[in-house]
Amino acid sequence: MSTSVGPVVVSLPGATWVEEIGPLDGLELVVADLHRVPGRAAEIEVCVPPYMQAYDRSLFARMPRLRLVQVLTAGYDEIPEALPPGVMLANAVGVHDTSTAELALALTLASQRDIPQFVRDAATGTWGRPRVHDALADRRVVIVGYGAIGRAVARRLRPFEVRIDAVASRARDGDDIVADVLGIDSLHTLLPRTDVLIVVVPLSAATRHLIDDDVLGALPDGALVVNVSRGQVADTEAILRHTRRLRFALDVTDPEPLPPDHPLWREPSVLISPHTGGPTTAFRPRAVGFLREQLRAYARTRAVPHIVT
Repeated sequence: MSTSVGPVVVSLPGATWVEEIGPLDGLELVVADLHRVPGRAAEIEVCVPPYMQAYDRSLFARMPRLRLVQVLTAGYDEIPEALPPGVMLANAVGVHDTSTAELALALTLASQRDIPQFVRDAATGTWGRPRVHDALADRRVVIVGYGAIGRAVARRLRPFEVRIDAVASRARDGDDIVADVLGIDSLHTLLPRTDVLIVVVPLSAATRHLIDDDVLGALPDGALVVNVSRGQVADTEAILRHTRRLRFALDVTDPEPLPPDHPLWREPSVLISPHTGGPTTAFRPRAVGFLREQLRAYARTRAVPHIVT
């Protein structure tokens, strides 16, 4: 617990964040964009890094009073390694659920209904030949990563009359959306009957290249893989080996950004969006409300919900 006598100093990534979130009892909100050593680095106890901007993670070690880093993302890969011993890390649970789930559904529908081909045809003034397109209705959808975002995806899928299987790191009871949640060890038994595989897991040592040749090879011809988690969760070389047989909708890639000459761009069975799952008009108001609650909790207890490490 902090031994500070005055208010807890909290750094936020910009002046507008300070204006929208504060004032809060027991806290002093200051600006630190983490591009350089903050002017009050010696006093900062809680640090909120910038969202969607590069910053210098080595600066955490230049804050001797630092006790909590509160990120504005659901993912937090590469941050724990930069934290000094004893510093807590919390992620933004709930802030990105809606936006990421919307994109997962949009990518799924666009791929099922062949929207990318319609766009290509429009560019050349081509009226496509009549054909039967894939519906989402009556398809079996497997969601890998049934946390907050996975549940948000499942909730939006239900009105489309799909069959949903949920997979998490460990098996557990279901909820109002799915009857039960299967453990990751059950994934391979589901794959041969999967029409759409939606991946929403955090990146960790256990999930790096989770979507590999074995997983892709077990899917039936024509299945769709939607990745809205992290690029390194899927093996890019394995994806390229399966693009003639499977379809992919990727909001994240490895490498990222994807270089202009990368072969993924040239695959007609691959739909790519440039990591846009979180940044929508829904982000800012939800993030402001979330930070207020987290910072109030810290002021009361010197701890917050959603600690990840």
